Amino acid sequence: MSTKESISDLSPVLSAPSSQHGIQNYIHSATSHNTRLAYQADIRHFERWGGSLPATTETILRYLHHFAPTLKPSTLARRLIALKHWHEYQGFPDPTHSPWVTKTMSGITRTHAKPKDKAPPLLPAQLIQIVDHLVSIPTAQTIRDSALLQTGFLGALRRSELVELHVEHIDWQSQGMEILLPSSKTDQMHTGQYCAIPYGNDSLCAVRALQRWIEYANIKAGPIFRRVYRNSKIGNTAITALSVNHILKKHALAAGVDNAKELSGHSLRRGFATAASRNGVSLQSIMRQGRWKQVSTVMEYIEAAGRFENNAADQVLKNIEETFSEEF
Repeated sequence: MSTKESISDLSPVLSAPSSQHGIQNYIHSATSHNTRLAYQADIRHFERWGGSLPATTETILRYLHHFAPTLKPSTLARRLIALKHWHEYQGFPDPTHSPWVTKTMSGITRTHAKPKDKAPPLLPAQLIQIVDHLVSIPTAQTIRDSALLQTGFLGALRRSELVELHVEHIDWQSQGMEILLPSSKTDQMHTGQYCAIPYGNDSLCAVRALQRWIEYANIKAGPIFRRVYRNSKIGNTAITALSVNHILKKHALAAGVDNAKELSGHSLRRGFATAASRNGVSLQSIMRQGRWKQVSTVMEYIEAAGRFENNAADQVLKNIEETFSEEF
């Protein structure tokens, strides 16, 4: 059977082609593009393994048992959601809605779960090191990448938000620039979010770096961070989110930044939260700048940055040192 969602059997009222097409579009828009692609890939994976649709609970259990040693529990959990949605939208009983499936997933998680791999934060000193390197070799790519990395860091922007920036989204003001984010991970309804970045200093200034790139590339409308070809020709399409990772790693390595190979696009966002916390910025201000909705997410960054600050073990060691120095 087709893995595409179908609403043809929902109701006779929706049988008219025009109504069916319109409602199908709304259903299609209810899920983000990336999530939809991930679900489709999950269904294909299940079918390639040998699972037939509609599936039974027994088949689901065999599928989980087969891949438990090799796939992350989070990946298997997402694939269960994809299978659940497929069956619901096709009008079949949900084979994942079983206590046996729930228990099996709990056992897989307890047995195979591992700590998440987290990209290290890119700290201001490291970003300055990279920017200085880029400024020393002015080309179309380095001018673009300097603006990209500074804007991503100071705006605490996600990779997807960076590559989707358009000239029309920037409001240049006397204090800096205000960026409109039409949609983001935490704004699936496209209500719009704003991010303000003030003018910087001689070391870092995302505003001037972005102005320089836009003027250099003569971008009047559309995507800001565009592809640059080998002949330095600037394209009309935006770079991909994955390109942000490659750009950061490449320039961090060239600039001699420590742990450059471990960095990713998320290091910009994480680095901003870390640096802001170390500089005494309030949790509320950090969350507003990064548009974080969950306190726990930001606290994770802050706690990681401050594990050696006001450290209990450090206080014990200092007390021991003072005690022994007094005795002897």
